[in-house]
Amino acid sequence: MIDTIRTLSTIAGVSGSEDAVRDAILREIEDYADCRVDRLGNIIAFKKGAKTPKNKLMLAAHMDEVGLMITGIEENGMLRFTTVGGVDTRVILGRRVLIGQKGARGVVGAKAVHLQTSEEREIVPKTDSLLIDIGVSDSEEAAKHVSLGDTAVFDSAFTEFGDQMIKGRALDDRAGCAILISLLRSPLDYDAYFAFNVQEEVGLKGAKASAYEIDPDVAIVVEATTAADIADVPPGKQVCVLGEGPVVSFMDRSTIYDKELYQLAFEAAKRRGVKCQPKRGVYGGNEAGAIHLSRSGVRTIAVSLPCRYLHSPSCVLKKTDITDAARLISELIGQAAEM
Repeated sequence: MIDTIRTLSTIAGVSGSEDAVRDAILREIEDYADCRVDRLGNIIAFKKGAKTPKNKLMLAAHMDEVGLMITGIEENGMLRFTTVGGVDTRVILGRRVLIGQKGARGVVGAKAVHLQTSEEREIVPKTDSLLIDIGVSDSEEAAKHVSLGDTAVFDSAFTEFGDQMIKGRALDDRAGCAILISLLRSPLDYDAYFAFNVQEEVGLKGAKASAYEIDPDVAIVVEATTAADIADVPPGKQVCVLGEGPVVSFMDRSTIYDKELYQLAFEAAKRRGVKCQPKRGVYGGNEAGAIHLSRSGVRTIAVSLPCRYLHSPSCVLKKTDITDAARLISELIGQAAEM
């Protein structure tokens, strides 16, 4: 799975521009499942298992990532942009980016510190005050390399470091996609549908369409969630901890999760001998927010990977959490199928 994550995390796929990610996933799974792509761009794959479940199952992960979109070209060739999804301006400053299908290289620049007033140094600049420098001198030359509407991603390498840690761009949610790929490529005890969704970062749009199409009884959402187990964050605000296994939510800002499934997840973890932790707090949201409201309702659970520095060029996961999540979800499929 780590090799799959490495491959997927280096492919640009900002919301609405997931084509290359989708093609890579299809190459990984098309020999193991019946696959199709819906009109919005989601992959919907059906995997035949050893048995037909009592409950129709859906597993979901999203293909898109946060990033930038080019909105204007200045006379001097600099590019204006907006964010796609939730991106903190502080992680954009000074970063290298890759723009459009051609992968034009650029750097996000701002007023130099020695030109700032003392007041300016104390505040984070607004995104619309920043520009991308692609190394050209006028708008005509810039237009040869980029177009309005092009998306841009952080130019960030995948790295293994420390104690079983990995760092990279778009681990939210390419790691979740890798887990689903691993499950699809393995024998399943029960029939299941797998959805690799588009446009999660801009309002759960892909999940809404795929859940309507599949019409499941039970859904398992595989995600990444914020871990704040870093210096100066009190224990009560850390949400979850790397190395303590996958994270199971009881509630977030868009979903109150199915209580029976929530309990079953911890029982499944105990049976499989893997770590599992509750999400300590009501923060964020994921595709469950759209899936659990589809049609007449879907019993839904989210199993997430604890991730430091989410939505940045340097997302950090721990390998053991990834493997524990895959084992937990494999066990949970059987529980959800027959509950």
